[in-house]
Amino acid sequence: MSTVALQTHGLSKSFAVKRKAAGLSGSLRSLWHPQWEEKVAVKRIDLKVDRGERVAFLGPNGAGKSTTIKMLTGILHPTSGEAEVLGLTPWRERTKLAFRIGAVFGQKSQLWYHLPPIDTFDLISRIYELKRSEYLARRADLIDRFELGPYLDIPVRKLSLGERMRCEIAVSFLHRPQLLFLDEPTIGLDVVVKQRIRELVLEANRVEGTTVFLTSHDAGDMEELCSRAVVIHHGGILLDAPVDRLKREVLSRKIISLTLSSSFEAGTLPDLPGTELMESEGRRLKLAVDLKQTGIESVVSALIGKFRLDDMTVEDPPMEEIITHIYGSGG
Repeated sequence: MSTVALQTHGLSKSFAVKRKAAGLSGSLRSLWHPQWEEKVAVKRIDLKVDRGERVAFLGPNGAGKSTTIKMLTGILHPTSGEAEVLGLTPWRERTKLAFRIGAVFGQKSQLWYHLPPIDTFDLISRIYELKRSEYLARRADLIDRFELGPYLDIPVRKLSLGERMRCEIAVSFLHRPQLLFLDEPTIGLDVVVKQRIRELVLEANRVEGTTVFLTSHDAGDMEELCSRAVVIHHGGILLDAPVDRLKREVLSRKIISLTLSSSFEAGTLPDLPGTELMESEGRRLKLAVDLKQTGIESVVSALIGKFRLDDMTVEDPPMEEIITHIYGSGG
């Protein structure tokens, strides 16, 4: 068996986009004689992912991430280039491939909206032609691991986003996929549910050897789930490096947001090395901390000692900022 989960050579995708015409006369002329221009969404991507790898596929909105995933899952045909996923050409052997991969799209559900999740489990088992005894054993295991018991008989429309996403990921594991595509799997979820989903994906990778291919704007997803990051920008690969390198060189900042008990007064901020006041308004202020110069614990301790706080959060920089930094430094 090949050790490669997926590989691409010169994978490209372009779309014909109708050119906007100026003014009313231009719009009328465009209606009868439209002008088209080519928009390049993905540009000559060369990529190889080994079985069992956990890869983050990153980039700003419009970089070509979703288009690439749609080609790798067989939804879209490329304009040029080649791709092989688990030894199959996705757009030519999509049905065969579907039996071996799983996909979770944070903004698109595979659960039947008006039916309880248990009905979707049963339907999916028939779609993937699972033996009844194996299906029931697998279902019981997933229900236990994902703690889904209380939600199985509730219509999906009545579940919270976090409850639904746990069901979504459990369903995607039902047929034991060899490769799991995760497109923004934690979008809109609270920190507790995010962490639980990350733990379950890591467990599948560790226990079953599932290859993970993730896109996310949440830096925490990348840090905790993946060992390798591929950054795409303007349709092409900008950087392909271990996540440890990005954590050292890019994720060396944290953002601290504070809500004080009383209004913030200029000049009262303690002198903290590597700490910069980004913005302040009324009782709220936001600080950037350079972890290369100081530890987050010492900054938090100093702030707690100086101010009375109503709330405080510590976050990674937005993914857009991370990508901008990488792009500006040339990778």
